Amino acid sequence: MKQIASRPTIFITVPLAPALMAQLDARFDCLHGWELQDELAAGRLWPAVRAVVTTGGAGASRSLLQALPNVELIACVGVGFDAIDLEFARTHGIAVTTTPGVLDNCVADTALALLLAVSRRLVSADRFVRNGDWLRSGFPLAHSLAGKRCGIVGLGNIGRAIARRAEAFDMVLSYHGPRPKADVAYRYYPDLAAMAAEVDVLVLALPGGAASRHAINGKVLDALGAEGVLINIARGSVVDQAALVERLRDGRLGGAGLDVFEDEPRVPDVLLSLDNVVLTPHIASATIETRAAMAQLMLENLLAHFAGLPLLTPLCLD
Repeated sequence: MKQIASRPTIFITVPLAPALMAQLDARFDCLHGWELQDELAAGRLWPAVRAVVTTGGAGASRSLLQALPNVELIACVGVGFDAIDLEFARTHGIAVTTTPGVLDNCVADTALALLLAVSRRLVSADRFVRNGDWLRSGFPLAHSLAGKRCGIVGLGNIGRAIARRAEAFDMVLSYHGPRPKADVAYRYYPDLAAMAAEVDVLVLALPGGAASRHAINGKVLDALGAEGVLINIARGSVVDQAALVERLRDGRLGGAGLDVFEDEPRVPDVLLSLDNVVLTPHIASATIETRAAMAQLMLENLLAHFAGLPLLTPLCLD
């Protein structure tokens, strides 16, 4: 790859892994957004900034991009782009890159880990042993995955990786999305509630954003029913969390494995008290190997842009 002749200025929205920060500091003049909140609020502009480095959670708001009038690229460490103002980027000719592909397997692993944890009651079983309850009684029976019907909402790269793992557990697969996929044999449901009524497990792997907000609403949860399990490794916004909490609490939904929430890192107190729920702190892609690969792909996109080369993983804004 060509050497960068000068050191462009970039704006980093949130602290990243130390190794990645060191690589960015070595190649660019870096502004740290978390140290500049007062200046942003006061309306300061940074015309020297040519790129924004961010994460799927932090994104890039319109107010931030307006403070960076000459920004050319938003380089995101992650596949979620719902927190990036894509309309502003589109109308101002700002390219956007994400890090697809390199995190699919880890996210799918987390989905299956949550499904196993809920179905086999692993967290409760661990607590049962630690509390000494095994000395007094046996642990209640749980549920097998074999033969269960698994519906995946969003059969993109991550959804397909989840499907492959679910197949290995002898589950019966179906999916819902904007359109059927010609290259898969799983049953396609154009209606999400109809699929929820036919499956035992609903796994969410759809993108976040306004179009999918509360796609999993009370109607869908009621269709999934009292024996159904919901697994969410997508975005907290895709689920009506109030409706979910209500149904988990009163037994209208069998269980849930949740890695994401509507108001992270705040989690409703009710969820903390339920034994049929397994909670993780948005860690679906949080392995050393995957985060390193995500960082490397983001960096390669950044370097390619400033070397005048094609971006490796541009987001289509058309």
